[in-house]
Amino acid sequence: MKFKVSGKPNYKNKTMKKSISLILAMLTFSVHSQDRITGKTFATRSEIIGQNGMVATSHPLATQIGLDILKKGGSAVDAAIAANAALGLMEPTGCGIGGDLFAIVWDAKTEKLYGLNASGRSPKSLTIEYFRQQKIDKIPAYGPLPLSVPGCVDGWFELHNRFGKLTINEILTPAIGYAENGFPVTELVAYYLKRGVSMHASRFPNVLETYTLDGKTVPQKGDIFKNPHLANTYRKLIEGGRNAFYKGEIAQAIATFIKEQGGFLSYNDMASHNSEWVEPVSVNYRGYDVWELPPNGQGIAALQMLNILEGYDFSNIPFGSARHIHLFTETKKLAFEDRARYYADMKFADVPVEELVSEKYASERRKLINENKAGSFEAGIPMEGGTIYLTVADKNGNMVSLIQSNYRGLGSGMVPPGLGFMLQDRGELFSLEDGHANIYAPGKRPFHTIIPGFVTKDGLPFMSFGVMGGDFQPMGHVQIVMNMVDFGMNLQEAGDAPRISHNGSSDPTGGKHPGKGEILLESRIDYEVIRELMNMGHKVSWSLGDFGGYQAIMFDNSRKVYFGASESRKDGQAAGY
Repeated sequence: MKFKVSGKPNYKNKTMKKSISLILAMLTFSVHSQDRITGKTFATRSEIIGQNGMVATSHPLATQIGLDILKKGGSAVDAAIAANAALGLMEPTGCGIGGDLFAIVWDAKTEKLYGLNASGRSPKSLTIEYFRQQKIDKIPAYGPLPLSVPGCVDGWFELHNRFGKLTINEILTPAIGYAENGFPVTELVAYYLKRGVSMHASRFPNVLETYTLDGKTVPQKGDIFKNPHLANTYRKLIEGGRNAFYKGEIAQAIATFIKEQGGFLSYNDMASHNSEWVEPVSVNYRGYDVWELPPNGQGIAALQMLNILEGYDFSNIPFGSARHIHLFTETKKLAFEDRARYYADMKFADVPVEELVSEKYASERRKLINENKAGSFEAGIPMEGGTIYLTVADKNGNMVSLIQSNYRGLGSGMVPPGLGFMLQDRGELFSLEDGHANIYAPGKRPFHTIIPGFVTKDGLPFMSFGVMGGDFQPMGHVQIVMNMVDFGMNLQEAGDAPRISHNGSSDPTGGKHPGKGEILLESRIDYEVIRELMNMGHKVSWSLGDFGGYQAIMFDNSRKVYFGASESRKDGQAAGY
């Protein structure tokens, strides 16, 4: 929901003016009281602090499962997989084993970061000629056509094979217990579940059977929900490993169902899938190395933005000021035009990653920004010549930053019978535009929005973090880093502070350049700041959505203590021991 800001408030009577003044006074008192208690303006609570381990997820029960795994002697990766399995059950509106996974892992033994791209590829039998013949100029959001291979399960086993300590049985058993015995649905999940089920139930089979209490009633906040089909699927993973999913009866059930629905995802597509270990990419922002994964994801957009923003002295620019918001927005526009033109599966496209994140290129792009006026931009020439997020840290110093999603909430609407999950619709993000780097091709990974983040300082882990929310994620990553590095916020406040978003940049599916776009703001930004932005030529709106969710863990190396945070916009929780 958005509210336009177009002029001064129009008070219709003295009573209204008095009431609004009273509300503003109460809000001011609340902020100042919070400031006196914690020393922080925006934090909704204090940080969580623990010595032996920390888990931060978007659901309290998943967080507790992760903690239990750590207390049993499991690694950070073991706990992350266990929490992710629980979230696939408890927050199916954001994730599940029908989707993809990306992770960045700090291994304390080797003192090195590892990146995993566990995203799936498009069906090999579906060609771009099919879309041409059907006169489809954009891949649809739902149904069988936007499907790509679900990479999550293979990602779990890749992570576990390299960094796991407990058995898969020990890791998945807690989620199986909740799937069979039930758990109370949280408020935000209930809201999105109602939206998702109502959207898909009348069009696609097996949705009501999987996501309702009795085949017709969508669970509300506090209702006890079960998913025995998903419990059975998890048991098959315990018995048969990753091959049970990609080469066994699960793969066959998926392929048979999708063929019946008129789709192309096949058993061979499933059987030939593999994840890929990749080298994370970094830039240094005022002494902190910020790490992202290379495309097909959008992580390096955050790095491009930070490179450009480092050229401004934010010690003299207050948080939430017009100058802060203006420079952030103009920087985002520049990075996202490059995102639209260049980011794609690097097996199919020559993505100039090194050049895009170079200081030289950032310097050239920075020159295009008018510090007093909103602009519109095109992609540069760098070469010479919407998700759940969780993070876990263990007693041995290992940390994992993991993000996993179906896309568009529940996903494609395609629920294979008897399996308990919906398949993702990431294929919607392919372009059908000739010559585009992200153009559809068989066996190709689509552009991805989900990105895990990590920060090191002086070669040691500093922070594992992520911000959910589709296109917003690079903007969210940049704001978290700036809030801590430039504006001195703590880990909790960095996520709770009012956020800035911007729409209107070109997107990776192609299409025309849309112009200056619109700044979307959360409340708590001063009205005079908005007026100043409008005078610069920005279009500005209040927004109640589009800002994602946030979890983070920070490591204090000198005291060997973890700090955890989970923001107030979602149902999540950080907990340590």
